[in-house]
Amino acid sequence: MTDYRKTDEAIARLTPEQYRVTQQNGTERPGTGELLYNKEPGIYVDVVSGEPLFASADKYESGCGWPSFTKPVEPANVAELVDRSHFMTRTEVRSAHGDSHLGHVFDDGPRDRGGLRYCINSASLRFVHRDDMEAEGYGAYLPQVEDVR
Repeated sequence: MTDYRKTDEAIARLTPEQYRVTQQNGTERPGTGELLYNKEPGIYVDVVSGEPLFASADKYESGCGWPSFTKPVEPANVAELVDRSHFMTRTEVRSAHGDSHLGHVFDDGPRDRGGLRYCINSASLRFVHRDDMEAEGYGAYLPQVEDVR
C-alpha cells in the first residue's frame, strides 16, 4: 500500500495558487480552474499527497464553475468537516492523508447518481490520464475510469 502524506518537498513544489488553495483554505475563482472542462479518462489525485480522490467517470458538468464529482473514488481518502466560515454552514472536503483543502460537498447533485456534488478546486488536484495510471501506481482504479460520462 502506498504511503500518501504531506511532505515539505511536495509543499515546496506547489504553485502560489495551489499553496493558497490547499494550505490556506483558499478558493480559486469560478470558471478559472484548468481541470474544469477536462473530459479525458483518468483519475484526480491530491496535488500534495498523491492520494486518489475522484475518477473521471464520476465527474459531471454542474454549472457551478468548479470541477464537480458525484462521489470519491476512495471514500477513506476524503475527510468531511463542518465549515462555518463566511457566515454560513457548509461541509468542507479535505484530503485525509495530505490534509489539503479540496472544496465543499453539497446535496444538490444528480439524484440518479447519489445526489451529491463534490465541488472541488482544480488547484488542489493533479490529473493522471488513464494511459498513465498503471505506471504511476493507480492501476487498481482503472475499472472506475472506463465509463466516462
